Amino acid sequence: MGLRTMQWDEWIELDNHYPRFHGDKKRRIEERGEKCCKTAPEAFDGAIELLEELCSYLPQRYPSLFQSTPTGIHNLLTQETFDITARPLAEDPMQMAARLTQDDLAIMFERPDGQYYLLAGAILLAGFWRLSDKFGMPLSEIHTSGDVPGFKTKLEKGMMNFFRRIQPGQPVLRNNYFIQVDDDLAWSHSIGSEDPVQGDGGVMQAAGWGSAEKNKAIEHHYFRSERQSLRRLPRSGGVVFTIRTYFEPITKVVEEVGVPGRLASAVRSWGDDVARYKGRERYGEVLLEYLDGKHREQVEKGLVSETEEDGKYPF
Repeated sequence: MGLRTMQWDEWIELDNHYPRFHGDKKRRIEERGEKCCKTAPEAFDGAIELLEELCSYLPQRYPSLFQSTPTGIHNLLTQETFDITARPLAEDPMQMAARLTQDDLAIMFERPDGQYYLLAGAILLAGFWRLSDKFGMPLSEIHTSGDVPGFKTKLEKGMMNFFRRIQPGQPVLRNNYFIQVDDDLAWSHSIGSEDPVQGDGGVMQAAGWGSAEKNKAIEHHYFRSERQSLRRLPRSGGVVFTIRTYFEPITKVVEEVGVPGRLASAVRSWGDDVARYKGRERYGEVLLEYLDGKHREQVEKGLVSETEEDGKYPF
């Protein structure tokens, strides 16, 4: 799973892209509502607990952006005020929480069968998956339905044990990365419509890499990385995910010393199952030619050695 210990002041990261993320989330909430933000009745207390923790954490961590109020929190940048004490709430609690962060948010809860189920989520900027497809599913089915490589053979047992062991005071972080061939942070339209489309014979056509145009120009290639935190909420016992996406053009990422060679090596190292999952067949030729060229330029300038492992990797 690639987990590492998280320090508490690392829980929520905000940066100069916050206005864009906030605007994109606001638009998505208006356009898609419950398709992206939803809380099951049994998960309401956990979602409120997450809201309460954000309202406590954010004014302390980012005092220039947020201010505590007697009933919740005030956003100094957007001039939004959120009352988390009103009943009923003005909106779904996960939707309200989503307006405060750049992260997508999800909470898994254990049921009597010992499985953890996705019962609360605000998934607005996920790029490749939809909350409406996964809501209410157990952890194992979420991964098998998404064809996550090696889940059954390598990951399932360890992941289930981790979910049962994780404690409120032991939060962790992990990262992943993808290549995307369009510039839409919220939904990668290059793999198809976000909403299933009825095709010939009335068959619903699912989005997937098979729909993507092959070998688009490098200007359409983006590096997409998720920084995920996981921690158990102390009152409700739910396991909350924060999913912060970093999204940059490949043409910008390669300006970092050592990155072109290391990224090319990583993409080439994918096994067949990972390559299919990440869609390498649709962009690999153009991407690798470009990365190899940029690596040669850095070698010629003396910035890295011929074997990129000797270069200073910034991430």
